[in-house]
Amino acid sequence: MSEEKLTEDIPAEEMAEIEEQEREAGETETAEEPSLEEQIEAANEEAAKNLDSFLRAQAELSNARKRFEKQQAQVYTNANADLVLKLLPVLDDFDRAIENVPEEIGEEPWFEGLELVHRKFLGILDSLNVKEIEAVGQPFDPNFHDALAQEPSDDHESGIVTREMVKGYRLGDRVVRPSLVYVAE
Repeated sequence: MSEEKLTEDIPAEEMAEIEEQEREAGETETAEEPSLEEQIEAANEEAAKNLDSFLRAQAELSNARKRFEKQQAQVYTNANADLVLKLLPVLDDFDRAIENVPEEIGEEPWFEGLELVHRKFLGILDSLNVKEIEAVGQPFDPNFHDALAQEPSDDHESGIVTREMVKGYRLGDRVVRPSLVYVAE
């Protein structure tokens, strides 16, 4: 049957009522569905939230990478400092041996080889950025010097380092071993 025959059987008043209900149902459906502008605005808000989340995640990753690199550099520096601290007594022994060698031995070829080994040792420490801390004639600084005692001095003012018993060293800006010194009264 065709649609016309179905609608012919329904009285006009009922037909008007059905059409009114259909119109109201259509208006309700359109009222429940957001408009195109509202959908675009919602999509833009979601895109902005996603972009913000992405940028935050990217910043967190960058910060984590920087922390890791800093920690890695710190571990490297600590390992070098530990190694240097263990090697410094050997350097002290070399220095004492070279300072106290008798003159007749100082001219021997094997002693020149020993001095060469000493210079290579200093070169390795220099390549690791290990520097000697200046002490004698400098103002006492507890960051770089450990005072053994105070002593009277005619050559130095009060608070100035007069003698160095053990050399101090630093690795970059970090003190590996402070100098053991005497300070003028």
